[in-house]
Amino acid sequence: MGGAEQEDGWRRGRFRFLPVVPGRMEFAAEVRRAVLAHRPSRIAVELPRTLKAATLRAVSRLPEVSVILYPDKSGQDAVYVPVEITDPFMEALRSGHEVKAALHFVEPDLDRPAHPPENYPDSYAVRRIGYTKYVESWLACPRPAGHQLRRQAQGMAWRLQALPGRQIVWVVLSLSLFPLVLEALEKPQAEPLAHQRRTGVQVLNLHPECLAEVLLEPPFFQAVYERCRQPSRSGKAKTVEPDPPPGPDKQPFRVITSGVEDPLQSLESIVERTARRVRWRAKSPRRANASEENAPVAGIGSIDRQRMVFRLLAESESRYGSATGEKVSHWQRRLLARYARNLAFLDRQLVAGLFDLTVSARSVVDDNYAWDLWELAGGAPHQRVQSDLMTVRISGEELYANMRRIQLRRRLPRRKARVRPYGLRGRRRESAPGEWARQFDGTGICSYPPEDLVLEDYGAFLKKKGKSVLSAERSRVEVFKTSLLDGIDVRETLRNWHQGQLYVRENQRVSGEVGAVVVVFDEDRENRYHWCTTWLGEHAQESDMAFYSTNPYERIVGPGIARAEYGGFLLSYPPRRMLDVWQDPDYGMAESKAETLLLAGLDYTLESLVVYVAARPPRSVFRTVASRMGRKIVYLPIGQLSPVSLKKIRVVHVLDGFDKRPTAKDYIW
Repeated sequence: MGGAEQEDGWRRGRFRFLPVVPGRMEFAAEVRRAVLAHRPSRIAVELPRTLKAATLRAVSRLPEVSVILYPDKSGQDAVYVPVEITDPFMEALRSGHEVKAALHFVEPDLDRPAHPPENYPDSYAVRRIGYTKYVESWLACPRPAGHQLRRQAQGMAWRLQALPGRQIVWVVLSLSLFPLVLEALEKPQAEPLAHQRRTGVQVLNLHPECLAEVLLEPPFFQAVYERCRQPSRSGKAKTVEPDPPPGPDKQPFRVITSGVEDPLQSLESIVERTARRVRWRAKSPRRANASEENAPVAGIGSIDRQRMVFRLLAESESRYGSATGEKVSHWQRRLLARYARNLAFLDRQLVAGLFDLTVSARSVVDDNYAWDLWELAGGAPHQRVQSDLMTVRISGEELYANMRRIQLRRRLPRRKARVRPYGLRGRRRESAPGEWARQFDGTGICSYPPEDLVLEDYGAFLKKKGKSVLSAERSRVEVFKTSLLDGIDVRETLRNWHQGQLYVRENQRVSGEVGAVVVVFDEDRENRYHWCTTWLGEHAQESDMAFYSTNPYERIVGPGIARAEYGGFLLSYPPRRMLDVWQDPDYGMAESKAETLLLAGLDYTLESLVVYVAARPPRSVFRTVASRMGRKIVYLPIGQLSPVSLKKIRVVHVLDGFDKRPTAKDYIW
């Protein structure tokens, strides 16, 4: 089955086979490409004849997603079969209908789940190595087949052998059944003992809010796929009208005008933008004897799942910024990508799925971003609550076993949810524009003491964490002999469990203490944080501080009170020693504000260790500078720290004199 046999599919007599992975978008595109390129007159699919009428009814409703419901053999439980846009079998039926091919359902109804789960390699490999190599790699590693799977393959072979005529039949079937069907076609087969018809079969409309749990591919991906498979907006694609408004008796108020964008229109715009940016190009159909596997055909091109994931994250970030006013930093994007990749590798996948992406978004950013990601990924502009069929809401537990759960707590400010004592006034406002700005006389500035306490506490935490990280780097692991030392090393013991030995860890003491802490939120390559200053500690428990931030005078929040955002800061203890680091010529080698703070930290610290927190480690030259000064830089990736804690310390308020401190609590939030 190699070489020329695979130029137009795997052949066996008058049959041409298209083995696929059920429910995966890449294989749906391959099926559509083959059908539109060769325009077969007959197509056979791995679907039971007992559900043919219901399946064709559900396929005719696409892109509206349906679910087929029928009772199981006990009659007490129900079997749900979702009909998805990106399922290759449904795509074979849709594309076959376009080319006016005869459709045959050849799977015997043996009371088995439709397309039982199988551990296939990630379908994204089709985009990288090609469809043919993917199938060849699967066939190169034969897997043992059970009795039920062989019965199903023999029943399909009997159906195929019973098809009349000598015309070429294109067969779309699962990869797991492909070699078994080829083997069964070598000899005549008997009719299997299977259901000839089923009663109580229903086609139902799925509620839009349950699509993300029920469908194999995210609804957002399916919407993009549906938009891309249409050559143009003016094509004959099925359009669905929005839900009708409630009747006059249920609508006491009438909206005259509104400037708020409709969520459905917003979702359609996002789908349209994504479809233009996933390298899907409509070109002329290729010839039937063409050898280029990934050539686009009639609106079908090369689908890039990674680009879809990137666009999903980018659009979710935009929604997150609009809803919360926060933004996702570049180091958070990089850490989220690495975290999602590792989760995908644990599941033996190349690209992370929706659940792994949601977990990564919640862990790296916060629950609000994860909520926006899940909500956008579960959005389908073609799905409606109002339908000609009964609409049902189904949970994932009803369809799949061992469902994974994630709990998101959306934390958005809600006015009605705040606890407000009776008679409490709201936040104070200016009686006239510019009133608060005129109260800045420029004689001196100071900080807000409650914020100083939070910042000092976090600086102490970073000092302890930096020293513990350095201690962990110098720890020693050895096989247990006579002493447990500092305890059992569980990780090393499990890694060498096959040896039957116990490993223990010895933590070596780190000499020296941490004297300075440098935290860099943004290296500021675009000079957004252009306000640079140095503050001296007011008492013995407060550090000297140098920082760069946004211009506080661009955001006046009270009389003589301004609000800014740190780009980075330096804490050095003991206080009252620091000069203006931004004008010091000794730091001329620094190429950025972050490097200036690091050089100042090495220069002013009285201890041997300096903690440096940033998205990237410092340049190697700073290691040399530190060693010549008798110092050591302890680098902590900012992604390892809690984003919630970082948000608390990133805001700074600048007061125009000590006399503003008693009233500052009424204006600072």
